[in-house]
This record gives sequence, structure tokens and C-alpha cells, in this order.
Amino acid sequence: MSNFFTNVYNVVKRIPEGKVTSYGAIARYLGSPKSSRMVGWAMNAAHTSSDIPAHRVVNRVGLLTGKHHFPGKSLMQQLLENEGIIVEKDQILFFDDHFWDPVVELPPFEIDL
Repeated sequence: MSNFFTNVYNVVKRIPEGKVTSYGAIARYLGSPKSSRMVGWAMNAAHTSSDIPAHRVVNRVGLLTGKHHFPGKSLMQQLLENEGIIVEKDQILFFDDHFWDPVVELPPFEIDL
């Protein structure tokens, strides 16, 4: 596993219950704003890890684009709804109310050299 994936997982583990963030927000926080797709790859590899709440990472408008990587047709939606987030037609309602921005919420990311 790459350091980038590890850094992604460390951010995702800090997303509070009932909140979501986007692939792009994580990429921006990590200093790689053009790496949203790579964050998605990290999330695809993490769906079987119970300590990484991958269901809390969605696309920039709140669509559950990663849902097909979870077992079952609606597990991602069920996990979000269990946290009080309303999902209709694979999109989070009131997305702005649930959005958690790591750039705002976490201390500045420091790259280990």
C-alpha cells in the first residue's frame, strides 16, 4: 500500500459519524488537488476494512459513486442512513449540512520526508 493510500485512510478515519466528505476534499487536504481519482482507488481498496468508514466518502455533489464496491446493492446507503443522513436516488439530501472539509477541520497536513 502506498503512503498516499495510508494518508487517505488516516483522513477518512477522522470523518465524524453523520458527516461525509468528497474525494476531492481529501485530495486537496493532502496537497494533491488533482488526485481525486487516486483517493477513489484508495477507497475502493478499503471497503472491506472495518476500521475505515469508506461509506462517508462521496463525490463532490453527494452522489454515492462508490456504492458498487460495497457488498450488497444498498449497504453504503444503509450505513449513511444509520448515521442520520438521508439518501434519495443515490444522492445525499442536504449535502452541505453533512459535508465535512478536512482542510477546515484538521490541522495542516505535513508530508513526512
